[in-house]
Amino acid sequence: MTAPRMQDVDRDGALTEAVAELYGCDRAGFIRKATLGSVGMLAILAAPSAVAAGVTDTDILNFGLRFERLQATFYTQAEELGTVAAMRADKQDWARTLGAHERAHVKILKQVLGRRAEGRPFFDFGEATQSDAAFTRTAVAMEDLTVALLTGVVPKVQNRGLTSALFGLLTVEARHAAWARSIVGTNPAPSAFDEPRSLQSVSGAVDRTRFIARPPRTAGRTRPGFSG
Repeated sequence: MTAPRMQDVDRDGALTEAVAELYGCDRAGFIRKATLGSVGMLAILAAPSAVAAGVTDTDILNFGLRFERLQATFYTQAEELGTVAAMRADKQDWARTLGAHERAHVKILKQVLGRRAEGRPFFDFGEATQSDAAFTRTAVAMEDLTVALLTGVVPKVQNRGLTSALFGLLTVEARHAAWARSIVGTNPAPSAFDEPRSLQSVSGAVDRTRFIARPPRTAGRTRPGFSG
């Protein structure tokens, strides 16, 4: 009996599309023709994917550090402003747990990068941290975006040790996203596959929030308290 190929079981192309998003169209085309479970398929999945010109592991880690600092500061500021304390008990636990995790992520990424770690930006969240509704809405979007980012960039990291560590980060962030969705009564797993997003795509999304801002020239505004 001939072993089935990907194209024999992936009639609607969903699996191949997912592979294409993660690894590129050329590799997805090869996999579609490969025998399921074959050495060829396993080898092509395990091989490092092509990295966009000029984007290094350090670039990816520094963007991850910037994004984790954004989240850590967001949660920390909501706690300092009393927004978290005004929530119902289960939401307080959720917000404080995620905030502690994000601060831990910042710490480990700084340790990994060492002297290569970029400086901390200034953050201005406006009204996003000042009310339960605004905070929750923003947190859910942030956690979903984090999963999409990690899904897109982890396969592009060349250092295999870093890849393993980042997959550990991805699984935790996926739990964050599911928890956040449960908090607001939304389906925590709306589809069979998460859509990966590139570093450039997520960078554009973050830029549009204007949460990363220039430091104020006057002393009248309060800088978010987290300084990691």
